[in-house]
Amino acid sequence: MRKRKKWLPLGIGVVLLLLFGLGQFYAYIMKDQWNERNAAKEVAKSRAGLTEITKAQKSVWDENSVYWVLTGKNSAGTKLMVWVRFTVDGKPAGGANDIYAEELSKGTSEQQIRAIIAAQLPGAAIKRLLPGVFNGEYAWQVFYKLDNRYYYQFYRFADGTAIGEGYSLPNK
Repeated sequence: MRKRKKWLPLGIGVVLLLLFGLGQFYAYIMKDQWNERNAAKEVAKSRAGLTEITKAQKSVWDENSVYWVLTGKNSAGTKLMVWVRFTVDGKPAGGANDIYAEELSKGTSEQQIRAIIAAQLPGAAIKRLLPGVFNGEYAWQVFYKLDNRYYYQFYRFADGTAIGEGYSLPNK
């Protein structure tokens, strides 16, 4: 009985130490991602006038298409989507054309894109849908599965039309 009482606090201490270590490791791994997101928020607030940010998503297609896309409202209460371009080393690009803001009402919403996909690709299971940039156009990037194959397809943010034929990923 006495040995059990000795091991219980030691076991609890080891578990707590392990949990603390895992938490610190997770924070270390995610630090760069969180710093990028915070930098994108600051740029969107200062240059695009966002006062409230409801969503922040990172989109990477190639080395020239690294964007953080933020959704939120400006001081007038208008819903905006803001694209902030980043360099491959995780810094805001900072040029005159490296931020783009558009009212959500003037573009295609996520719900509208989902409806378009359901109509054009019946039976497709959307795995990921996020805003981004493709070939210099602001777009929705759709990663989906259809007939046991995976595909990428892009739709223009402005009007919801498909850009190109999409990309089929090879089977294993």
